[in-house]
Amino acid sequence: MATAVKFGTDGWRGIIADDFTYANVRVAASAIAHYVIEAEDASRGVCIGYDTRFGSRSFAGVVAEVLSKAGIPVMLADAITPTPALSFAVRELKAAGGVMITSSHNPAEWNGVKYKASYGGSGRPAIIGQIESYLGKELPVAGVAGAITEVDFNTDYVAAITRFVDLEAIKASGYRFLIDCMYGAGRGVIAGIFTRAGIPFVEMRAEINPSFPGINPEPILPHIKETQVRVVADKCDAGLVTDGDADRIGAVDEHGNVVDAHKIFAIILQWLLKRKGWPGDVTRAFNTTKMLDRISAKYGRKLHEHGIGFKYVCDLMLTENILIGGEESGGVGISRHLPERDGMLNSLLLAQVMADEKKTLGELVAALQEEYGEHQYGRIDMHIDEALKLSAIARAQGGMTDFAGMKVLRVETMDGIKFFLENEACAGKANAAETWLLLRASGTEPLLRVYCESCSVESVERILAVAQKFVLEGGTV
Repeated sequence: MATAVKFGTDGWRGIIADDFTYANVRVAASAIAHYVIEAEDASRGVCIGYDTRFGSRSFAGVVAEVLSKAGIPVMLADAITPTPALSFAVRELKAAGGVMITSSHNPAEWNGVKYKASYGGSGRPAIIGQIESYLGKELPVAGVAGAITEVDFNTDYVAAITRFVDLEAIKASGYRFLIDCMYGAGRGVIAGIFTRAGIPFVEMRAEINPSFPGINPEPILPHIKETQVRVVADKCDAGLVTDGDADRIGAVDEHGNVVDAHKIFAIILQWLLKRKGWPGDVTRAFNTTKMLDRISAKYGRKLHEHGIGFKYVCDLMLTENILIGGEESGGVGISRHLPERDGMLNSLLLAQVMADEKKTLGELVAALQEEYGEHQYGRIDMHIDEALKLSAIARAQGGMTDFAGMKVLRVETMDGIKFFLENEACAGKANAAETWLLLRASGTEPLLRVYCESCSVESVERILAVAQKFVLEGGTV
């Protein structure tokens, strides 16, 4: 029987009660069980975690039941668990793999199944392909069921990320932080660390509310408008925001300005190279800021550019000497910790950088822009039908020589279609950022994403407006 289950870059997602049903979760769990039995040491067991979404604990129980019947021992979270905590447990407990019930940053009506491999990160493309090959295949019942044991995955993980930073230095800085959990799985984690360390903070949206009232649990605008207000109202020096399963980070400075994921990545990268001096290369996704290239070049580090999705970061971390890697959507990973994005660790690291540099978050961003040139960034998500999406992509591939009145200098097609533009508005600026526009159809959602980076907010807004018109109205621009 055909099902709606299809594993994407990091697992399978669906709409609750439509295609994300108990029946389909069993189909996904059965395919994972097949993979674990065939390709891993199933006796090492599988860790299962879940977030704050509607039914997540119940769906986790269904996955545990399927794996147990196949003879696989199960370690089931005894409480709501951030995705990076689940990944950390998989690696530290030397489990055969892990399953996380979450739909990350998606709206409330969604839920999902993420697979985490034995190394403590997202399944590589080859692994996901193997899991998909087992979809719909009957899973034999084992003679002896695997034991299901409830386990605390959070305590050891919290201890690990706490060791990564100097809490005394953060406390001594005197900075005060707003922590926005977005009703997600990060609730209470950083607050608990800061409470024990005596670091001033205010926590918001930490209660469990699976409806995510008024927002999607994604740490970008418009969902962090309230965060902007609260940072200023509560006189905080930075706002630290984590998404629904706490593997992604967002931030707001002391003036209520959003600090995008590119600047967060750049701040942490510069700190690692300047203060820590740890060895290793840098990776970044095709849709991220080229400021990272400039920072890497200054410190003599090789930079790897790759496709969009953390799976590419994970791949490189497992095969190359990588210090840090990340993507546009707030997922940044440090290989000394995990081959996995971790919004909780990165929140602590931002606080550490502020303490070490004796600068507020806004001052850190200003210093970056001063040293490496002004880099401004914008993204629009266009929910359009398939025909219009395909038409826009086809027109963009049609050999365009100019866009928005700017000459196309070159085109790159690693993942989507990226135009580098000759922008006169940037010509008079010292160390100006390159101007580029990227069109990419999402691999997991029904939308076309349009990205732009340039030397000013005005340039970004103008180019995105022209791009939107190009997509919706057709023709050339």
